[in-house]
Parts: sequence; C-alpha cells; structure tokens
Amino acid sequence: MDFTSLPHDHGTNDCNEFLRKELNKQDKFTAVAEIIKQLGDSARIRIFWILCHYEECVINISALMNMTSPAVSHHLRILKDSGLIESRREGKEVYYKAKDTEISRLMHQIIEEIMDIACPEKENESSASPSETAKRVHHYLLEHIDERITIEELSAIFHINPTTLKQTFKKLYGSSIAAHINEHRMKFAAKLLLETDKNISEVAKAVGYESQSKFTAAFQKHYDISPLKYKNQQ
Repeated sequence: MDFTSLPHDHGTNDCNEFLRKELNKQDKFTAVAEIIKQLGDSARIRIFWILCHYEECVINISALMNMTSPAVSHHLRILKDSGLIESRREGKEVYYKAKDTEISRLMHQIIEEIMDIACPEKENESSASPSETAKRVHHYLLEHIDERITIEELSAIFHINPTTLKQTFKKLYGSSIAAHINEHRMKFAAKLLLETDKNISEVAKAVGYESQSKFTAAFQKHYDISPLKYKNQQ
C-alpha cells in the first residue's frame, strides 16, 4: 500500500518513509526469525554459548552438558545449518566452534546480557586497566589493518566504554584512534608500493579502502603525492 502518512498523526510522520523502507526488507526479518527459532531450545543455547568460548568435540560437549552424543549432534547440526557455528575435521575427530560473524557475536552478547553471565574473556579482561585495554586495541587494529572497525565494535570486543577507550587511546598514543591508525595505514601502503608488485587497487584494499579513489585521495593528502607517482618515482 502506497501512502504518505499514517491514518493517525502522532507526530511521527517524518519517520514513516524510513519505517516503510525497512519493513519491506522481509527477507531480512525472516532470516532473523529463523535464527531466533534455531535457538529456541535451552540446551541448544547452552551448547552455542560453550562454543562461543571454546572449540570442542561432541564427546566433551556431551560431558559438559550431561547429554548423550546423539542428542548433542542433533543440536550441533541445527546450529550449523543456521550458520551460527562451524566445524573442522582432524583425523577422525570433528571440532565445533561459533562462527566469527557479526550475527554469532550479537547472539552471544544477547545471551550473556539476558542471563547476566560473565564470559571467561570478560572475567579476564575486567581486571585490565584502560591503558592495557587500549594497547590490546592498538595491536588488534594493526592485525586487522585491512578492515574498517568502528569504536562501537571495539568497545563490544574489548568490553570497555567507548568514551573511556577514546580518551585513554589518545592519552597513550597522542592522537585519536582514527588518526593514529590512518598513519599506520599510510606507512603500510607506502611499504607495499615500494616492496611489492601490488597495483594501486590491491594496495588500497590491503589497508582498508574499498574505493581506490578514496585511498588515492588519502595517500596524496598524507604524502603530498599520488600513490602511482610515489611508486614510479621510487
């Protein structure tokens, strides 16, 4: 149905277009409902929670859960079909763990928020000072320099308040997270241009730019020379 306003105006008509646009994404709502349905069993939720922290085989999961192996295998199959966990085979043994995806991480977080559970990683990190956490964030960002990671995502991963993280990071490294990592990106890009045969597009992706033009603009702003000229001159 195409309309410009709702039958009753409660002062929210400015949001109508946005709401209609989002509500039309039925496939995404269906996907969310399907994932929630797959977790509609307390045993399955507990198994998923275990696998968010440890990679385990069926036998060990059975022992932890006090369930039979066939029963555990049934839940594992459903969780795997839903895309929440993955497996690998080593000889005759199959190991399972939660997939490293945004959906799996979000479901993990929801479970712990509702249950008020402290996960092992959070227990260990709760005693870390903001400076120690900021150093871990720095190391993590350098290891994932080809990715764009938001402050909110870092806050969720390292269990630190976003404002505290930003303030501590700047105090420790002398600049904002974005500026500091951009400095590393440009240095790494320059190194790749000099020491590898990667073209400009490949270098751009290697330092977290999907757009070659945006990378070129950033590089030129930083070094006052285009990446292509920099590569050719050197």
